Amino acid sequence: MNFLELFDQDLISSVLRALIPILLAALGGMLAERVGIFNIGLEGMILVGAFSGVAASFFTNNWLVGTTVAMICGALFSLILGYGAVYRKGDPIVLAIAMNILAVGMTSFLIVAMFGVQGVFQDPGIDGIPVWRIPVLADIPWIGALFALTPLGYLALLLVPVLWVVLFRTPLGMRLRGVGERPLAAATMGVNPQHYQLGAVIASGALAGLGGAQLALGNVVQFTENMSAGRGWIAVVAVMLARAHPVGVLGAALLFGFIDAIGFRLQSFGLPQQLTDAGPYVVTLLVLIVLSSRLRKTRDAVLT
Repeated sequence: MNFLELFDQDLISSVLRALIPILLAALGGMLAERVGIFNIGLEGMILVGAFSGVAASFFTNNWLVGTTVAMICGALFSLILGYGAVYRKGDPIVLAIAMNILAVGMTSFLIVAMFGVQGVFQDPGIDGIPVWRIPVLADIPWIGALFALTPLGYLALLLVPVLWVVLFRTPLGMRLRGVGERPLAAATMGVNPQHYQLGAVIASGALAGLGGAQLALGNVVQFTENMSAGRGWIAVVAVMLARAHPVGVLGAALLFGFIDAIGFRLQSFGLPQQLTDAGPYVVTLLVLIVLSSRLRKTRDAVLT
């Protein structure tokens, strides 16, 4: 097999499938970052969204209900971080780590309690999210994959310009950025920083929940224990790499999605799955090293 065969039209579809859950979660993390809350609980929020979406879709046999429930459960789960960090002044890092651990244990318990299975829950009654093909455009070579996405796929891509406009061209965005950068100054202007912080954290959980729904009902139609598999952490790094800018978040998520898709294809060359699956996380570590080096240089420049 020629390595050039890795880069064909189907690669675009693979990249988009890997991209959408990360992008949705990263956009949520970006909103929380903008108001001064560093949300590393995206991993647990994705997992809660994935489980609740599958459960709701199974009991109602309706993907739209499943997606809505995933969004709501992600938002409700984020209240732990919102209330603890915003109103009780707890450490958001500690709270988010506890939430990630809680999500793993809770979903592992519920899959047994509700469905009587361990590891994987797969059933014909689960209604997966459909793919909406836009006639004519979906048949265009190479870029046609952009017009054959799930509803959440279109939503994720549409949110990038929408959030850019909201953050940088509206009074709401100015207040959000003001709360994150100068909370005391925002308070003197009549803005309640706590309300905006809590709202941003809830929105973060809702988007991460939608990312879980896309992962469990769009990419596959099943729930697997710990199926978020580090995607929330990758979303956190995407926010850091992009400096909480919507376009940058898209670019960073696209990079990780590309690495993930390429890794999956390399398995056909005989590379071990454990090695190819590690690709996105190796890139994540490299990005963290580069970011820490950049921050250290910036700090040294300021001190001198």
